[in-house]
Amino acid sequence: MKSPSRLRQSADPAARRRRARAPVPAPGPMRGTRRFVILTGLSGAGKTQAIRALEDLGYFCVDNLPATLMPTMAELASRADSGLEKVAIVADVREAGFLKQFPKVFRKLQALPGIEPRLIFLEASDDTLVRRFSETRRPHPLAPDRSVSEGIREERQKLRAIRALADMTIDTSNMTVHELRDVFMRMSRDEGARAEMIVNLVSFGYKHGVPTDADLVFDVRCLPNPHFVDTLRPLTGRDAAVVRYMRKHVSTQDFLGRLASFLEFALPHYVQEGKSYLTVAIGCTGGQHRSVMMAEALKKSLSRVKGVRIRVKHRDS
Repeated sequence: MKSPSRLRQSADPAARRRRARAPVPAPGPMRGTRRFVILTGLSGAGKTQAIRALEDLGYFCVDNLPATLMPTMAELASRADSGLEKVAIVADVREAGFLKQFPKVFRKLQALPGIEPRLIFLEASDDTLVRRFSETRRPHPLAPDRSVSEGIREERQKLRAIRALADMTIDTSNMTVHELRDVFMRMSRDEGARAEMIVNLVSFGYKHGVPTDADLVFDVRCLPNPHFVDTLRPLTGRDAAVVRYMRKHVSTQDFLGRLASFLEFALPHYVQEGKSYLTVAIGCTGGQHRSVMMAEALKKSLSRVKGVRIRVKHRDS
């Protein structure tokens, strides 16, 4: 039975009006801003390895979550009592409605309070994707009864609009699993700072073809060729004798100085744009002497550029 005071309180019209005007408490408190990463991109580009790296970094990870359920997941993560400080989701063409629904869903996520959605798009060159599918012997999800190349071309076309929405695009063509994991480790270590851009200096020989994943290509076939010096022919551009031979020519010094100066100017702009990976290809005829020497010299010259991490690969040497 209610006490007299409770009866009087219930019968008081003014009290009822005050209770009616009182705000209804939210079903759960909000606290801070949650990290909410969505990984998408081309099939075979490394999304499985990427989600494993994020899981190792403490993210709650969900693979192949339907796009329509992402706002529900985000709202759950925004609750202080959910325990979900960092969430990562893989979403791609395996879900039938992904291509049509995701752009609208992503805009809805961006409008949610307490959530900081970040879209990361993984891609790779056609040659790399074909090789990876060949190694795993799996059909392409968009071409179960066609060639892998046809599936790659179709998927790249269909994902063009979603790629344009991405906060970060990562080309995994020349990345090992460890390097891909390192990208996410650096991104997670300091969310407030921009991760270093990986600059891959690739020497190559034109007679073997230009690297398909090259962003910038420089031809050094105009420089003196050690191939025509008998004692230098069996060596490479990493050998001191070849380096001395090339550096004694003014044309080599001028070319190297101007190219290094251009890249020192250009690389910070790529970093500012948000690019995470840049491949600079340097080619000579065989990919053994001039291109190798120039790539090694550029590595030293560019080491002082802020915001980048330089690595060298000699494809044909």
